[in-house]
Parts: sequence; C-alpha cells; structure tokens
Amino acid sequence: MKLPAMWRRSLYHYLGISLGVVIIDTIIFLMLVNYEGQTQFYNPVDALYWVISTTTTVGYGDIVLTSPIGKIFAIFVQLSGVIMVFGILITFVITPWFEKALNMPLPTKAPNSFSSHIIICGYNRLMETLIDELEDQKVNFIIIEDNEEILRSLIEKKLPCIYGKATDDEALENARVDNARFLIANRSDEENASIVLTASSLADTYIIAVAEDSANIKYLKYAGANRVVSPKLVLGRFLGKKALDPYVMGLGGATTFLDEYSIVELPVYPASQLIGKSFNEANIHMKTGANIIGLRKEGKLFLKVDDEEIIKENTVLLATGTMEHLSELKDLTK
Repeated sequence: MKLPAMWRRSLYHYLGISLGVVIIDTIIFLMLVNYEGQTQFYNPVDALYWVISTTTTVGYGDIVLTSPIGKIFAIFVQLSGVIMVFGILITFVITPWFEKALNMPLPTKAPNSFSSHIIICGYNRLMETLIDELEDQKVNFIIIEDNEEILRSLIEKKLPCIYGKATDDEALENARVDNARFLIANRSDEENASIVLTASSLADTYIIAVAEDSANIKYLKYAGANRVVSPKLVLGRFLGKKALDPYVMGLGGATTFLDEYSIVELPVYPASQLIGKSFNEANIHMKTGANIIGLRKEGKLFLKVDDEEIIKENTVLLATGTMEHLSELKDLTK
C-alpha cells in the first residue's frame, strides 16, 4: 500500500528521530557500563540489545545498570520508549495506516454495462425522492459527487455513484454520458451551466438543469439544457397559493413539479404519533418515502430542517414526494 506524501514524511521523521535517540542512548549506555566497571557489556551488541529491550519496556534483567545515575538513565529510556512506541508510533503511523486500509477506494467509473441510464450530477434532499422512485421502477442511474463524505454515505446506502467533478469531461465520460437516457444537473447555477455545456459537447443527451435562481433559467436554456426546473419558483407558486387560500389543507393544496412529484404543507395534529419525536427519530422518509424540505412554526417558514428538531403540536411540514408518499405522510400527521 502506497502511503500519501504527508504520511511518508511523518514516517520518515519518526524513523529518523527514533534512530537518533537509539544511537544517543547506546553511546550513553557504553559510557555508564564503563563507569560502573561492567566491562563485559562494553560492546555495541550488548549496548544496542539493552537499549532496545529497555525502550520497548521488555527489560529482561540480564543487563542492569546499578549506579544511581545508571538507574535514572534507565528510567529515562523506559519513559522515552513509552512515548515513542505507544504515543508517536501508534498515533501517527499505525492508526492512519489502518484507517487507510479500512477505507475502501472511491469508485470513479460506471460499469461498462450501463446504458439508457440517468446521470445525476450532485446529491441533496431534492434528489432523494427521485432516487427512491428510480429504484422502485428499477431504472439504472449513477450519481456524480465530488464531496467525499457525501459519496461515502451513498456507498453505505449502496447507491450507484462515482467520485468526480461533473463539470469535467472525464467524470461525465466515466459516467457513460454517451449511453445515458438523460442527465440532471443539480449543482449551483454556475456549475450547472458548465455541466450543460460539457455534457452537450460530449453527447446528444437530454439534459435537465435545476436552477437555484429563477432568473438564471434562460441562461441554462441558452447553455443547452432541454428543460430547466426551479424549486424556488415552484415553492413560490405553492406559497402564493397558500397565501390566497390559507385554509387549504391536505393534498388538495399540493403543487406538482417534475411530473409525478408534488410539494405540499401538512399540519401535525395533536394526536399525531410524530409529536415529541425528533426528525431523526421519526424517520419519516424511511416510513413514507416523502422528504421534509422545510417546516412552518410560530408563523415562520424554515427551509433548513435540523435532524434533532423536535416535532411539536401544530408544526406544519413542507414535504415533497409522489401523491402516494404524501398520502402516507398525511396519515402520520393525523
């Protein structure tokens, strides 16, 4: 296994310092046994043997320094050995080595058998419902993600993914863009424009871009996107509908986007089983398939939901999913 350059430098520094300490201790040992009159041990082999056995705290006891200064030196060698072996070696050499060995290399290329698949450039909550639907329909897809932490979480979920920047030719080629059914650009608007330009130059693939700012929709279309979806625009229309008719409840007030997917507000009623649980404990996505993308409490709308947030009576959930997923969520809120 080839270690990273930083680890190799740390290992070389450690070995150099350790070798220097052993040489100095060996010289001091030779001086002390000569001082004590133990001339039978006055040779490099016995000196090195004593230093190594004392440094590693083995201490066989066949060679013993008897003078006070010799005993103090032996204590110093033992303590320095504990620091070198158990402190530096294990912490900076052995542990990183095992961590590197246990971390599986990140995948960088889609299987050659992939065809008519969907490429998703960037993973977030918006894509969770879509991915669930693709899995249910047994549609092949691949996620391109350049965040290593997110990618490892996807690998743990056994979702097909590769490491790379979707703006690079190589990453799109590794995702087999030439054989893809269509591509979803789901990064920032600037990155999406670059993804669209790159993908359209590599293959004649249907491209859907997700726009953060509705003002950039026309620019993404100019770049070559066949379709542009703006979640904020959809959310604005939904909130506008709620403002015109604040008493619309349930799925009747749902706003549809991306064909079968809808966004809806669902109030949590007093007898709901969700009350008193955190979003992490409620595990709503696993139970219903719906995704919580925001909540309304005390009259304010929050689009960032903390997993440790406690669901309280009269909390209003802003959720996305298919009508079936949202209906199951509605049952939980009753």
